[in-house]
Amino acid sequence: MSRPRGTTGLDGILILAKPPGPTSHDMVALVRRLTGVRRVGHGGTLDPFASGVLPIFLGQATRVVEYHLGDRKTYRATICFGARSTTDDLEGELTPSGVAPDRAKVEATLGGFRGQLEQRPPAFSAIKVAGRRSYALARAGVTPELKSRSVTIHRFDLVEWDGTDPERPIAVAEVECSAGTYVRALARDLGEAVGSAAYLGALVRTASGPFRIDDAVVLDTVRDTAADPEAFRLLVRSPEMGLEAFPRIVLDDSDVAAVSRGQFIRPHVPLSPAPDPDERLRLVDSSGRLVAIALRRDGRLAPEKVLVDAVPATATAEHAEPLLTATTDA
Repeated sequence: MSRPRGTTGLDGILILAKPPGPTSHDMVALVRRLTGVRRVGHGGTLDPFASGVLPIFLGQATRVVEYHLGDRKTYRATICFGARSTTDDLEGELTPSGVAPDRAKVEATLGGFRGQLEQRPPAFSAIKVAGRRSYALARAGVTPELKSRSVTIHRFDLVEWDGTDPERPIAVAEVECSAGTYVRALARDLGEAVGSAAYLGALVRTASGPFRIDDAVVLDTVRDTAADPEAFRLLVRSPEMGLEAFPRIVLDDSDVAAVSRGQFIRPHVPLSPAPDPDERLRLVDSSGRLVAIALRRDGRLAPEKVLVDAVPATATAEHAEPLLTATTDA
């Protein structure tokens, strides 16, 4: 049987509760340093000032990151009215602008921000313009021309209102949106829509696809357990988490060996009919470990992402076909 790549065997998903301050890249670098796992990645950038769910993929699990990049995100956003920000959040230079709205006006306006929208990204973003990052241009005093992008706001609900300072009221909203949505831009545009201005004062990501804040691990716990591989392993979820939409097929040892080499196979268990001929499936071994993600190809399974080391072809699987065209890279 094949063995997981890497020297630590820490292959899975750490649902990290990122604190405000560090970047998402900082968190990846810290987890890599603490665990000694070479291959580490994250499943969706959070701005430095934002906190909340940041899925960290370790070892083998980095190969399934791409299946989560389109996951919906849920946020708890603090929106401050009565001033605009150069960065659309609290880190920018603030300028008072417009007449601050009351709660009723904001609630009446929210409906126009649900559904599919054309959103203009913030000037201070990582989008490239003519080979340069937009934020670099903005810092140099150049106003970048950013194209609007289609986003979907599934939910935008006001849950708290603080009108203590009528010139600077503060709203707390819950936002569920498609991947790629800038909540900073949502706050900015809401302010403009109510005839005022607004910026994002705080942001907590409460969910990223299947990864929830209630299951997230705080940074101190990561630091305290990283020196003990067995204790840390208890914090790490299976690479299969969140891939339940892909049908699951259990392979025998010979088929696992063939898949490990990127070969197409005809599984021992007949495939059930599927409406999508390019359907993805989860391939697991007899112990339940995720071996690969595969695509249907005319009754065969074509490995798309392989999560185990290649087994030498000393005992070719009887159902394998010598077609080595599938990728094994993340």
